[in-house]
Amino acid sequence: MSASIRSYAIFSIFLLSCMQCHAQLSATFYDNSCPNALNTIRTSIRQAVSRERRMAASLIRLHFHDCFVQGCDASILLNETTSIISEKTALPNLGSVRGYGVIDDAKAEVEKICPEVVSCADILAVAARDASAAVGGPSWTVKLGRRDSTTASKIVAETEIPNPFESLDRLISSFENKGLNTRDMVALSGAHTIGQAQCVLFRDRIYGNGTDIDAGFARTRRRQCPQEGENGNLAPLDLVTPNQLDNNYFKNIVDKKGLLKSDQVLFNGGSTDGIVTEYSNSPRAFASDFAAAMIKMGDISPLTGQNGIIRKVCGSVN
Repeated sequence: MSASIRSYAIFSIFLLSCMQCHAQLSATFYDNSCPNALNTIRTSIRQAVSRERRMAASLIRLHFHDCFVQGCDASILLNETTSIISEKTALPNLGSVRGYGVIDDAKAEVEKICPEVVSCADILAVAARDASAAVGGPSWTVKLGRRDSTTASKIVAETEIPNPFESLDRLISSFENKGLNTRDMVALSGAHTIGQAQCVLFRDRIYGNGTDIDAGFARTRRRQCPQEGENGNLAPLDLVTPNQLDNNYFKNIVDKKGLLKSDQVLFNGGSTDGIVTEYSNSPRAFASDFAAAMIKMGDISPLTGQNGIIRKVCGSVN
């Protein structure tokens, strides 16, 4: 072999390696390797949401909490082992994040048709989209090709996932650190138009003397959240359309009826008031921006190419 041919061969191998390491996500990733993957996931998610509408919110939140820790790599699904400190036990997740079994079921169905092909990280991303569509929210084209992590980070989960008591500046900063701008943050907050929150997360708000909460709304919410005890009592984040992903969340906070502090800070004389007003008046604008923000969030530091693995079972490393 001549020196020039040998050099070209070496360069080609190097180039192929680099392309694999920096592979881009693609909506057609499984078209050849598992063409029925998306339909299989969709069927599984629709069945889960039809059994319990609240599950739609849980699946969207599960994807969000995954992507904010190490990127969208399904690290949140890993169970505790001698070598893994699970993110499931992190304060933002423990006792509140749910839907693990739904993802496990979807993964099991996909494994039946395409063993060790579709990642748990991709199933999380597709499940969030299908959950949104199942409760009247927008749909979008999910980019695919993520691989699963072999590690988790409870510490990062406890420091980088925004909490319900955040200030507006802190929320904006948290999202900016993940490559999401202020408009993305407000749009994604609209996921709170579905789902429920535990009493302990909003008790101080409904029993306080703040001027940023409607008095009648506070009185109504006290019925399910006594001033002492009963921390786990659940209340819908949106009393009007609690099982539909729509723009009513933004109408609520314009009327000072945001259940969580982190909801109401979006409309309290700050820089996001205009965006909230726009979404409260335009369901189409919210749906479009929510879908775009979900796609953008799904791009946070994915493992691709030769990085990561395809887990056989989402809760454990192969």
